[in-house]
Amino acid sequence: MNIEQELLRKSLRSMHALLDKAVEGMTAEQFNFRPQEGGVSGFFSLWHYVRTEDNIVNWVVQRKPTVWLEGCYDEFFGLPRNSQGTGMTTGEANAVQVHDVPRWLEYQAKVWAATDAYLAGMSPEEFASRRVTIKPLGEMSLWDGLYGICLSHGYRHVGEIEYVRGVQGLGGLTI
Repeated sequence: MNIEQELLRKSLRSMHALLDKAVEGMTAEQFNFRPQEGGVSGFFSLWHYVRTEDNIVNWVVQRKPTVWLEGCYDEFFGLPRNSQGTGMTTGEANAVQVHDVPRWLEYQAKVWAATDAYLAGMSPEEFASRRVTIKPLGEMSLWDGLYGICLSHGYRHVGEIEYVRGVQGLGGLTI
């Protein structure tokens, strides 16, 4: 494993732990709460991020079915089969809700494990030479796809979830 792999793997584990902590103990009602100031629910942010990582790591990079489809989570949750939220209208985003939190957390944990397994076993040469296409962004290096989209994008959603926790009086992650 090269230094880039190890850095990305440790960083994603850290970000995953923050997402796990951000939703720890939340009820479905708290997950689905939308601030009256606007924006989306904490669950929409989480669903969007986890689905994005699942799509990128499993489908785009490895060309294998996503955890979402393999586990029939789309059917169980009654949520879009292929969409992960990009480009949704406000109404469509508001319709993305969770009612079975333990089952959601099961899916989330499986995505974290699939990502970690991929990074642990990937070829170090892939970072230097491999290009991927992530819609709607276009072609980029594998590093940019995994670091720029998965890791950096994930931290943005940690902040959104922390905000939704705060306006519900659930406290932030650092205090």
